[in-house]
Amino acid sequence: MDTDHNRLPSRPLAESHEPEVVDISPTTPTAPPAHPQVPRPTSHESDPDPSKSVFCTTPHDPSSPLVQYALMIDAGSTGSRIHIYKFHNCGPSPTYEYETFVQKQPGLSAYAGRPDDAAQSLDSLLGVAMRVVPESLRRCTPVAVKATAGLRLLGASQSEEILDAVRNRLRTTFPFPLASQDPVVIMDGSDEGVFAWVTANYLMDTIRADSPKTAVPYAVLDLGGASTQIVFEPVFPSAMPDAALQEGVHRYELSFGGKKHVLYQHSYLGFGLMRARKRIHRLVNFLASFSSNVNGTELANPCLARGTKREVVVETSSGSDPETKNVTMVGEDLISGFEACRHVMNLVMAKDA
Repeated sequence: MDTDHNRLPSRPLAESHEPEVVDISPTTPTAPPAHPQVPRPTSHESDPDPSKSVFCTTPHDPSSPLVQYALMIDAGSTGSRIHIYKFHNCGPSPTYEYETFVQKQPGLSAYAGRPDDAAQSLDSLLGVAMRVVPESLRRCTPVAVKATAGLRLLGASQSEEILDAVRNRLRTTFPFPLASQDPVVIMDGSDEGVFAWVTANYLMDTIRADSPKTAVPYAVLDLGGASTQIVFEPVFPSAMPDAALQEGVHRYELSFGGKKHVLYQHSYLGFGLMRARKRIHRLVNFLASFSSNVNGTELANPCLARGTKREVVVETSSGSDPETKNVTMVGEDLISGFEACRHVMNLVMAKDA
């Protein structure tokens, strides 16, 4: 939960020329050794001088700055998060030092029909960036906003209004230049899953340029709030030299670490954790309408643990602004359990269709 309330700029700051986006694909997994008497910083709070680096005093390339920052705002369906990355240029390519991460709720999609409010909801996150990024580096620190399934579900008109408001507020209120390529966009579901695959496998040291030759990339199941992504790199038997992943929207070609990867990916829009939970609540409410044994507004939900209660808001109509009602759902001894819940999930996911 975001608890930082540092003062934001009192008046709009002049817009700067947009620099090239920093290429953060490192060629080496580790930074050069820090000075033996200076501990390596792991956060903004432990950094002795955020405008400098403990790893060197001059950049590898004299035309590059010693230190660079980059801002990435992940505008998800359940909340917005800012990632403030610090890099140094002690080597031939920018090397990651540490990250400052802050999140808040709700997400941009909660402001349907109120684009200005949606844009202003990011102010507290950018206020943290104003505190973390040294003033001398703010105008060369690119910012990007990547929205996901929450805005995709709103529809083109309302989502674009929100994105336009976010672009305008970033340009007129904060000193950070917009990234040069697609700075404020809704990510395609395929990109969302592939980026998660790259992140996980880079951290697991399976796809770096110097990763072990025998390293096998991991599959990724990315469970978001409004969508779920599955991504993996198929491996075909050596006895089938001509086998390959068929062409189609599921096929994704990626170059990373000097190697080409052909991935299978699929995004299941509407089947993220929060959206699937809403579907369950709607189905339980619908099934209860056929029962004569309904105790007021309390409905038995087989997916709740026995003896528990939960207050939920059930959508009773479809659309971008659905009608809702408050319901108390309970876990009852006679119906709650794995098999009963699995039956509900099969109906939600149309497994029997």
